[in-house]
Amino acid sequence: MQNYNNPAPPPQGGYGMPPPPAAKKGMSAGVKVLIVVLVLVVGGGALVVALSIGGLYYFSRRAQQHVAATSGPTLKGLTGVAAGGAEAEPPSPTAEQMSAIAGGQSVVWEQQEISWTAPQKWKKLSAESTSFMWRSPGSWDAASLIVSISPLNADFPSEVSLNAFHAGAEQRRKTGQVDEVRWLKLGGVKGVMFRESAPESADSPQRLQWMGYREYKGQKQLVNIILASRGKDFARHEDALYGILYSTNLSQ
Repeated sequence: MQNYNNPAPPPQGGYGMPPPPAAKKGMSAGVKVLIVVLVLVVGGGALVVALSIGGLYYFSRRAQQHVAATSGPTLKGLTGVAAGGAEAEPPSPTAEQMSAIAGGQSVVWEQQEISWTAPQKWKKLSAESTSFMWRSPGSWDAASLIVSISPLNADFPSEVSLNAFHAGAEQRRKTGQVDEVRWLKLGGVKGVMFRESAPESADSPQRLQWMGYREYKGQKQLVNIILASRGKDFARHEDALYGILYSTNLSQ
């Protein structure tokens, strides 16, 4: 996935991905879902490994490794980024976004005491100590809630890092890769929210993402929330994705 947590430049070739391969005959629905969510997290490059290994264990480990590598406790690239930043606004959902999750179910990540409200037909894909995934009905056309936790040292400069995230997202907005950037407070936690523009290829992923730091049980953590689908399906899911994001409750 394209990540703004580390202001280092993107890898050669960018983060785009080709359309997902056609499902082979006999491939289980569970494996199809794992592959799609893996694409949303790390892009198409991991598909060959996912297909050859399969299973939730590999996917969960790969997602955690990816987030740790790109969003983990590193000061590289933060030099010269000022601390401070603007005040974060609370969620302000539209009537359509509220309606999309009205009468929905409570989604609880018990290990991290984080919760959301999601439409009734969404289902849990996995819940581990540092990664959490739920998904809407469907296969390639479905939407996903993908959350990762990165533990950090107590002296990690979270405010400096947040400003670097925001600056990186604003730079990408200037180039048309992102069409919305906001300081947003979820569950009392200040963070940066941004939405990717519709991808050039309609089969590529489009993401709504929020990143913020919290103190949880004496530990500093980066909380990374991604709500995503294919570009061609994003508009159909958009109100629900915003509704879920705005419903986030973070224990501290």
